Amino acid sequence: MQFKDYYAVLGVPKEATADEIKKAFRRLARKYHPDVSKEPEAEARMKEVNEAYAVLSDPEKRAAYDQLGQGRRPGEEFQPPPGWDAGFEFSGHGFSPHEAAEFSDFFSQLFGGIGGARGFRGTGGHFRAQGEDHHAKVYLDLEDSFTGATRQIALRVPKLDARGRVVLENRTLNVKIPQGVREGQIIRLAGQGAPGLSGGAPGDLLLEVHFNPHPRFRPEGRDLYMTLPVAPWEAALGAVIEIALPVGTVKVRIPPGAQAGQSLRVRGKGLPGTPPGDLLLTLQVVLPPADTPRAKELYETMARELAFDPRAGR
Repeated sequence: MQFKDYYAVLGVPKEATADEIKKAFRRLARKYHPDVSKEPEAEARMKEVNEAYAVLSDPEKRAAYDQLGQGRRPGEEFQPPPGWDAGFEFSGHGFSPHEAAEFSDFFSQLFGGIGGARGFRGTGGHFRAQGEDHHAKVYLDLEDSFTGATRQIALRVPKLDARGRVVLENRTLNVKIPQGVREGQIIRLAGQGAPGLSGGAPGDLLLEVHFNPHPRFRPEGRDLYMTLPVAPWEAALGAVIEIALPVGTVKVRIPPGAQAGQSLRVRGKGLPGTPPGDLLLTLQVVLPPADTPRAKELYETMARELAFDPRAGR
């Protein structure tokens, strides 16, 4: 996938105001609209212009795109880094995956699925507009799922200033993290979204949970996955090994004759829940180095006396 320079598509500088972006879009729309244009590939160019305007005319998407695009060149190979949009607070007027698919893969990967509007509530010819829900992606430590916690979450809220330029306002919330929270789970903060109109209730803030990378564990649902290094004699003879979990420890029995790549399941030692997840271990047999005379002697003895050929029968 190639990086798209939306500013270059509209022919405006990165410091352009909202009015300047709108004027550039209208000028290009008159030039490339397929119903009136005689320009070659007008339809494709109009699609590019529409896509660029969909991002740059929206303060939230523009702010996130600006951060993502720092140091990028148009046309270079690009994949959005994990968590690139973490901490940005988006309102509910985003694009569904189906709508985003009308634009390029670049757009779909960045902005598909953001948002979901709330409706009007009418009563007797009058209406109250319920505030839109806001959405943000947040990253937590895996340990927070084991213990539950209260974390201070900093969010960036893109808005237009008096000159029509995008600025970021920061707000900080103390958020209660429930024990057993999972990757992708939504924490709903009631009333923390957009304010309502005409007495309508405010929207909610929906925090989508993701975990910071852990050096040893990989969560999937409530299960935890881990590669467990074992010594050759532990694999051959069996052993009981104590493993440090994100919180607490667990003792695991390695069966005699265990092989590299073999999987073991420890029930109930994944993320907390009802029921709790499991801990799934993949064994990795690690050989000690032959870096001393005694170590070399032991390896030579094994080579003579075990008569073991790992390639026999292959």
